[in-house]
Amino acid sequence: MKRPDGKLTFETFPGEKGPQDECGVFGVWAPDEEVAKLTFYGLYALQHRGQESAGIATSDGKRIVVYKDMGLVSQVFTENDLATLTGKLAIGHCRYSTTGSSVWANAQPTLRSTNHGTLALAHNGNLTNTGDLAEALSKVMPTNNDGMNATTDTEIMTALIAAQEGKNFESAAVSILPMLKGAFSMVFMDENTLYAARDRNGVRPLVIGKLEHGWVVASETAALDIVGASYVREVECGEFVAIDENGLRSTMWATPEPKGCIFEYVYLARPDTSIAGRNVHTSRVAMGAQLAKEHPVEADLVIPVPESGTPAAIGYARESGIPYGVGLVKNSYVGRTFIQPSQTIRQLGIRLKLNPLREIIEGKRIIVVDDSIVRGNTQRALIRMLREAGALEIHVRISSAPVKWPCFYGIDFASRAELIAAGLEIEEIRRSIGADSLGYISMEGMIAATTIPTDRLCTACFTGEYPIEIPADMSAGKHLLEIVNRFE
Repeated sequence: MKRPDGKLTFETFPGEKGPQDECGVFGVWAPDEEVAKLTFYGLYALQHRGQESAGIATSDGKRIVVYKDMGLVSQVFTENDLATLTGKLAIGHCRYSTTGSSVWANAQPTLRSTNHGTLALAHNGNLTNTGDLAEALSKVMPTNNDGMNATTDTEIMTALIAAQEGKNFESAAVSILPMLKGAFSMVFMDENTLYAARDRNGVRPLVIGKLEHGWVVASETAALDIVGASYVREVECGEFVAIDENGLRSTMWATPEPKGCIFEYVYLARPDTSIAGRNVHTSRVAMGAQLAKEHPVEADLVIPVPESGTPAAIGYARESGIPYGVGLVKNSYVGRTFIQPSQTIRQLGIRLKLNPLREIIEGKRIIVVDDSIVRGNTQRALIRMLREAGALEIHVRISSAPVKWPCFYGIDFASRAELIAAGLEIEEIRRSIGADSLGYISMEGMIAATTIPTDRLCTACFTGEYPIEIPADMSAGKHLLEIVNRFE
C-alpha cells in the first residue's frame, strides 16, 4: 500500500461547492488482460464521481495487493505503480467522502484478512444505519480488533462480511446484505472471484460489461466504453453477482424496489452514460427544451454554465429558437490542488474557474442555463461578472427543480440551512442572486425528461420524501463513526 509522507489536506478553489457524489467503483475479471491498467482507465472515466482519493486492488490468484493514495487518479498512479499490480482480477475506487473524513485511512478499496482468504471492497453510496451496524459488529468482533475503529460505512461492511464464521464469501455476503439500509453499489473480491452487489432500491447506478475474454462491473456505462467492454445489463436492484472462471452467476438477495436517483440524470453522471436505458445527455437536452416551454423570455443569446449546464442550454436554444453561444470559458485544469490559494487569489473567486467572453455577451440580453442552485454563491458571483462584461439583461434558467432537502444516499449537498431554496421563494432567490428573471423546471417536466416512471425514482432532495428510512437525528453526518470512536 502506498502511504503519503505526512497528512495531505486538499483545498478546493473558491466558489460554491456544488453537489458531490460519493464515489466511482470499477471491477474487472480478465485473466488475459492487464487488469490494473483497465481499472486505471475505468477510474479515469469515473473521475467526476470522486476526486479526493483513488485506489486499485489486484489479485494474481494467490494474494491481493492494494495501492491507494490521496489525489486524482492521474496523481495517484504512475506507469511503474501499475506494473506492480499484476493479476487476473481487480477492483478500483475514486472517492468523495460522505461517511468519514477525507484522509488516507479512509481511502478505498478496504482490505481485510479472513478465514476464507483476503477481502478487498469498494463502495459507492451511503448507508443510513451505520450506527446500528457498528453495534452489531461489536458483538461479533473482539474489542481489540481493528474493525472496531472503522470510520466509514465501507469498513463496517467489509468487517461484517469478513466476520461471518464458517461461510465462504458468497454466503457471507448474501447473509450480510439484508442488514444494510440505504444506498450502496459495491464491488469486492477475494483472490479468485469478483463480486458485485446493489441495494434493493438501486439508488446508485451499477452496470455489467463483457470483454472478449472477461467481465467488467462499473458505476457508469461510460467506463465500459473506455475499456472496450460491451454493455450487457445493469446489476439489478437487490442482486448479488459473482464472476470467476466459471462465468457469471447471480443471486437475488432482496425483492427489487427501484428508486433510482434523479440527480444522476440532472448532474452527477457523465452525459455519455446511460442509466435504466436512458442516455443522460438526451435527458438533459430534454430538460432544457422543457425549461424553454415553461419559462420563455425574449433574449439574444442562450449560454450554458459549463460544463454541466451545456446539454440543457442546447435544448433550451433549440426549443426557443434563440441562438446558442459560448459566453463563458472554463479553465479545464482547475480542480483539486495541494496548493492553498492566497487571500488575493481567493477573492477572485469564480474567475479561477470561469471567465466571460466579453465580445460575445456585451450589449446582449442573455439566458444563462445551469443544472442547479445550491447556496447561490456561484450564481451571484457569475451574474456580477457577466454584468461587468456588458450583458444588458441576465435571465437564469435552472434545469432541475429547487433543491430543498439534503441527501442521505450518497450525495454531499449542503445542509438544509445552507440550501437557498429551503428558506426563500423563487422571487426572493432571484433578488438574492441579482438576476433579471429566474425560472426552474417543474418537477413534472424534470421527471418526464428522464422517461422513467415517477414511482421508480428518488426525488428526496426536491420533495423531502425519502424512500429509504433515515434516522431521526443525522446531525453527526459523515463523521458519525469518528465521533463514536473518539468517545469509546
